[in-house]
Amino acid sequence: MDITPFQVHIPDSVLDDLRERLARTRWPDEIPGSDWGYGSNLAYVKELVEYWRTTFDWRKQEEFLNSFDHFRTNVDGLGIHFIQAKGKGPNPLPLVITHGWPSTFFEMLKVIPRLTDPAAYGGDPADSFDVVVPSMPGYGFSDAAQEPGMNTARIADLWAKLMTENLGYQRFVAQGGDWGASVTARLGYAYPQQVAGIHVTAVSAATMSPHLGDGTRPLSEREQALIEERAQWREAEGGYSHIQGTKPQTLSYGLNDSPTGLAAWIVEKFRTWSDCGGDVESRFTRDELLTNITLYWATNSIGSSVRLYYESQHNPWALGAGDRISVPCAVALFPVDLSHPPREWAERSYNVQRWTEMPRGGHFAALEEPDLLVDDMGEFFRAIR
Repeated sequence: MDITPFQVHIPDSVLDDLRERLARTRWPDEIPGSDWGYGSNLAYVKELVEYWRTTFDWRKQEEFLNSFDHFRTNVDGLGIHFIQAKGKGPNPLPLVITHGWPSTFFEMLKVIPRLTDPAAYGGDPADSFDVVVPSMPGYGFSDAAQEPGMNTARIADLWAKLMTENLGYQRFVAQGGDWGASVTARLGYAYPQQVAGIHVTAVSAATMSPHLGDGTRPLSEREQALIEERAQWREAEGGYSHIQGTKPQTLSYGLNDSPTGLAAWIVEKFRTWSDCGGDVESRFTRDELLTNITLYWATNSIGSSVRLYYESQHNPWALGAGDRISVPCAVALFPVDLSHPPREWAERSYNVQRWTEMPRGGHFAALEEPDLLVDDMGEFFRAIR
C-alpha cells in the first residue's frame, strides 16, 4: 500500500485568520461568582484566548510534532494520518494506540518514546514496541467519512487493515481510552487471529454494552451502583454527548466558526475529566491545551469529530448472548475518569487478565500519567510476547 511521509504545516493564512477571530470575540456575560458552575469560566477563557492570540507559538509546537515520523495512507478509500515509531529493542511488539474525544494523536506523544525505547527510561529493551498512533477518521489530518456509519466498529476494521495490509504487521496488540477503548475492544472481538491482546482504560463505553439478558447472572451491588452512577453522570455532565449524538451538525456551525467557542467547549472537558482538582493547568500546560485545540481548529475537524457520537449512537455495538472479547485484556482504571466499573462488570464482556486501579490520574491518561500507563502496558504485554 502507498504510504507517504507527512509533515505537519499549517499555512500562515490560517494562523493569521485565527488571531483575527480571537481578537474579535464577542464575549458572553456570566453570573457573578459562578466560577465553573455554569460551564467554562469567563475569566479563565479570556486568559486562555489572550494567550492563544498573543503568546502561543504554534510553529514551536509544530516543530515538536514533526520530531515524530508522520505518514498518510489510504485505507478503504479514506486518507488516514498516523505516526509510526519503530522500537529500539531486540524484538519490538507492534502496537496500535487509539485516542478519543476531545483528544487527538497529540495525547500520545509522551508515551511513544517510553514505549519504543524503554531502556532510555530505566526499563528493559525487551519491552519495546513498534508504535502506531492513527488519527481517527474526521479527526485532525485524517479524512472524514463522506457517508453515514463511521462508528467505532468501522474504525476497528480500518485499523485492522492499516496494521496488517498497509503496514505488514500480521500480529499486533492494541490500546486505547474513551472512544479508543471501544475501537480497541472491537479489534479484540473481531480480529482475534491478528490481535494478541488489548489494554484499555475504559470499560463498556456507550458504544459497547455486555449482554444482560436471559442466562446471565444478576447484577451485583457494585454493578447496580455503576448503572446508577452512569445515570447520574449523564444527568449532570452528559449534555455535550447528547447534542453531539443527536444534532452534531447544528453544533458544528458555532464551534467551527468561533475559535473561542471551540476552546471553551474543549477546555471544560479537560478540566472536568482530569485529576486536576479544579485547576486545569496543574495537569496540562497552556501550550498542551492549545496545541490540541489548534489541531481541531486548523484542520476544520471539530464537526466531523463529533459526528462519531451520532454514528455510534445510531449504530451501537451491543454484545449478544454468548458474545465475548476472547483475547487477553488488561484494564487500567484512573480514579478521575468518567466511570468506575467493578471488575465483575468488565468480566461479563472481556477476558480480563490484569486489573489495575491507579493511584491518580483521569480521562487523558497518556497525557496526565504517561509513566503509570506505560508501566502497566509493559507488565501486561510482556506475558503476551
